[in-house]
Amino acid sequence: MKKGLKNLAYFVTGLVILILVAVVYVSIALPNVGDPPADFKVENTDEKVAHGKYLANHVMVCVDCHSMRDFTLFSGPIVPGTESTGGEVFDQKMGFPGTFISANITPAGIGDWTDGELLRLISTGVRKDGSAIFPIMPYKNYGQLDIEDLEAIIAYIRTLDPVKTDHPKSKADFPFSLILRTMPKKANFTKKPDPNDQIAYGGYLVKAAACADCHTKFENGSYIGEKLAGGREMEMPGGILVTSNLTPHESGLKNWTEDMFIQRFKRYSSESYIPEKLAPEDFQTIMPWVMYSGMEESDLKAIYSYLQSLDPVENYIEKFKPNS
Repeated sequence: MKKGLKNLAYFVTGLVILILVAVVYVSIALPNVGDPPADFKVENTDEKVAHGKYLANHVMVCVDCHSMRDFTLFSGPIVPGTESTGGEVFDQKMGFPGTFISANITPAGIGDWTDGELLRLISTGVRKDGSAIFPIMPYKNYGQLDIEDLEAIIAYIRTLDPVKTDHPKSKADFPFSLILRTMPKKANFTKKPDPNDQIAYGGYLVKAAACADCHTKFENGSYIGEKLAGGREMEMPGGILVTSNLTPHESGLKNWTEDMFIQRFKRYSSESYIPEKLAPEDFQTIMPWVMYSGMEESDLKAIYSYLQSLDPVENYIEKFKPNS
């Protein structure tokens, strides 16, 4: 009996030591994304800035998350005057393992960052102090893009008017705060496909826009559904939003023509569209339609071609489940 208790005590002690060693290792050695930030300077040309502005506002929609959104209006348009200044909160009420607050990406927020530090952050998820950011910013996608597109983003945000803010720091809940440190990975940049290859180029744009992050079923911290087949549930003020199936199945985009797909975006053109005021129980979406409406038609055609090339997946969606 005493020998058994003694062995159990040794086992428990050894297990505690292993856990402590693992915690110390994760806390000190991770994240590890290889080399330190690259020592380089982005060439700030008018062409590069214009391309970065297009990507940040209409494809990768960086400005969408790094601004405050008004969800009393349909699609949560940006609150005027908060563009790129951060402050949007993603917390436990929305199903996140902590409270994560988007950063100020105007020169007032990033002025002391080098271009290399910004590139590492965007493409690997590691801040200049070596800490990890929550992947609501899809840095794993960005780390697979053409580095020239990321350089264009950096060139663009350098030109924004500086706006000082004092947002609280993001904080992950324990034990996710340890798991978070294991998530960043080294970037693996690729060359952007020729736009004439519409399927390949459309796939690149879908990756840049991180469409699959929302349009793939997600539960308990993991993607469990077919990519881009929809079904991810998101809590909105008046109910549960369920994302659409984007595959060419009857339950998705099979019966959509190219023109229907393009016009679905262009109907929200900022020149003519006025967001509707919503009651709490009304259908709401996080899809930033106004921002995506500024995407070039040629890019929307490429995205449509890529989505139509996917294997069809049956997944009939009830798009909104009102609380009432």
